[in-house]
Amino acid sequence: MRTRICFFVLLFPLVFISCKKNQEGGNAEITGIVAHHAKPIPNATIYVKYAAKEFPGTDLSVYDTQLKADADGKYSFHCYKGDYYLYAVGTDAAPSLVTVDGGVPASVRAKEVVITNIAVSEVH
Repeated sequence: MRTRICFFVLLFPLVFISCKKNQEGGNAEITGIVAHHAKPIPNATIYVKYAAKEFPGTDLSVYDTQLKADADGKYSFHCYKGDYYLYAVGTDAAPSLVTVDGGVPASVRAKEVVITNIAVSEVH
């Protein structure tokens, strides 16, 4: 009986360590480009909501983290398996300064690279 209890005491923490989901830092990757009419949006901000398949809304405080696209509109982050919602906000400079936003859900499995481009449109 005592051996069984020791086994469960040692096994219990391993279950929580090995089952990380819906957060940054894992061995999976979500990558893509933020674009408006196929034109990359440089330096767009991408807001990420963990464990979400549907648009959480435009209230940025409900998102779990954020990252920046590079000068070519490309972004990438490592994460654990799970569901994520990506919401991007940026500025299209041509022909005039226009704020653009848009979002897309993404699901990723362990050790998988998922390409998820984010199409944005004018904010009305």
